[in-house]
Amino acid sequence: MTVPQQAARPTREQLAAWRNFLRAHARITRSLEAELVAEQRLSLGSYDVLLQLAEAPRRRLRMAELADAVLLSRSGVTRLVDRLERAGLVARERVAGDGRGVVAALTERGLDTLRTASHTHLAGIVRHFVAHLDAAELAEIGRICGDLADQPE
Repeated sequence: MTVPQQAARPTREQLAAWRNFLRAHARITRSLEAELVAEQRLSLGSYDVLLQLAEAPRRRLRMAELADAVLLSRSGVTRLVDRLERAGLVARERVAGDGRGVVAALTERGLDTLRTASHTHLAGIVRHFVAHLDAAELAEIGRICGDLADQPE
């Protein structure tokens, strides 16, 4: 869907829709974060890093790829991986044939932690998001968010 160039300033209705989107996102992510921390002592950002690594080939990603996948700055992902490495959930490994290349690799302990934490996280997704929408609304919000996410930068 091509969106025509609009005025530089959104209308009141457009701004209200934007703010509602932000409020909903913030409320849901705060709830998911609080539950993960309370039940698993794991932040939502840490959960996301473990999940991205679990889904990656050989459970490894270059640090830059990991930063892009979790939408953190490179320095932010470095600090988070530092903490996860100290906890034994992630290990840094050199890339063979690339003197500067480093990957973050999910450890078995990290995979076990992710499996346990996923019960809390997935239940929270149902409780705070899915349960409030019918099938048609879920399909529509999924389509809309997919369209927004796929826009070129």
